[in-house]
Amino acid sequence: MLVKTFASAVTGVEAHTITVEVNAGGTVTPNRPYYHLVGLPDSAVKEGFQRIETGIKNNEYRMPRTKLVVNLAPADIKKEGSSYDLPIALGILAASGQLPASAVPKLEQYVILGELSLDGSLRPIKGALPIAIKARKQGFKGVILPAQNAREAAIVNNLEVYGIPTLSDAVKFFNGSLKLEPTFVDTRNIFQQTSRKFDVDFSDVKGQQNIKRALELAAAGGHNVILIGPPGAGKTMLARRLPTILPPLNLKEALETTKIHSVAGLLKEHDALVPHRPFRSPHHTISDVALVGGGSNPNPGEISLAHNGVLFLDELPEFKRSVLEVLRQPMEERKVTISRARLTVDYPAGFMLISSMNPCPCGYHNHPDKECLCPPGSVKKYLNKISGPLLDRIDLHVEVTPVSVDEINDPHSTSEKSAEIMERVIHARMIQEKRFEELDHIYYNAQMPSAMVKKVCQLNPEGRDLLKLSMEKLQLSARAYDRILKVSRTIADLDGKNDISIEHLSEAIHYRSLDRDDWAG
Repeated sequence: MLVKTFASAVTGVEAHTITVEVNAGGTVTPNRPYYHLVGLPDSAVKEGFQRIETGIKNNEYRMPRTKLVVNLAPADIKKEGSSYDLPIALGILAASGQLPASAVPKLEQYVILGELSLDGSLRPIKGALPIAIKARKQGFKGVILPAQNAREAAIVNNLEVYGIPTLSDAVKFFNGSLKLEPTFVDTRNIFQQTSRKFDVDFSDVKGQQNIKRALELAAAGGHNVILIGPPGAGKTMLARRLPTILPPLNLKEALETTKIHSVAGLLKEHDALVPHRPFRSPHHTISDVALVGGGSNPNPGEISLAHNGVLFLDELPEFKRSVLEVLRQPMEERKVTISRARLTVDYPAGFMLISSMNPCPCGYHNHPDKECLCPPGSVKKYLNKISGPLLDRIDLHVEVTPVSVDEINDPHSTSEKSAEIMERVIHARMIQEKRFEELDHIYYNAQMPSAMVKKVCQLNPEGRDLLKLSMEKLQLSARAYDRILKVSRTIADLDGKNDISIEHLSEAIHYRSLDRDDWAG
């Protein structure tokens, strides 16, 4: 008897429906296996027959001893992972008559996934959210998957999602002896309750008002930032609080982000949605593949996991040069393309980069109290570990100075809360949203190309004179010109002004420390 069930394969962050065809019957050839699995399966799928046979027997069903052929179609898509165990097992039981004929049409109404344990219980899978989205798009009635993935898939509306704990329960559900309630998740309610709740806040940070101001500008205009300062100055503490002042994710962005984390297998059992902008902080020993994604079986890297959020690279010069160079193209295109012989996948990579570094190997160059112990030329050599093209993509260079003990101990010292800063950032982003509403793929000031900078960031004669004088006197490099204008435009947006004033321009020039030829001494 031939029976069809439906599973799903995830490529990149998109799912593809897989038809599982099971045929039981025919004569078994002596000294040859009685089952055959075809359709470009990988080792994990092939090994699944051992789990399936043991799981079926341990749940008091029988494995047919006739010839058994399982085809995973279409055959030109490689099938990877262990999520095909459950649809194959149910297909075998239906093809061998252990599920009634009346259950076969019901089987074809659902996308079925799950890894079987030897006792028949189901283990969680990766990519439940894109699978559920694809199932709804293709008109399936619902999705059957492990209970641990049910909430993740249930954020897709107009789709029945059933979390099944065991193979036996799945069989009872399809033969009608077990009634199950579909999992329901109030996505909007969860989103509204958690989107503005954070474990950290800018009010925790004593002093550092100028650094907070720079991060507010970065958040308002989507600008990349590098923080330069001695050890213990608070660079990491400040960077970790940047997501708390970014505009909250909208529902579309939250779904995009959740899809990526679902494919990577990073969602916890009780998580239905990623409500906050991600903050990813890889160690400086990371490889280029782990950062941008890829591998023999491509998986999203850190830059994709930071999509719609923040990628923090602490101690930037300590990263391998090859690792930093692969960032350049994704920073411009907001996506990364992984090409292999059989497939090409695109992962989203729209992130804000915030990085930090010591000013020199010993960490105390330009320190107000401690003397730098580095030999002559070492500061310049240390800075040269970061390539010019990468530094060119960072708009704000912010020098971080240590906070005094008196300021830390001051009981009357108060600091602005993240929520207050966020409101100003949201207001500035709304101005930019209106400015770029007729343009595709440009949402905030940092994304403007050079041609648009000249149009949007026009200066009065006094401003042009100031910028020319600053370029010459401070010995700023030519690449700083557009960056200064973009940041000036963001400062004006935060100030609610249509025109860029001298004050806005002066503040923007202040944030180009590393472009000064005399900075490294």
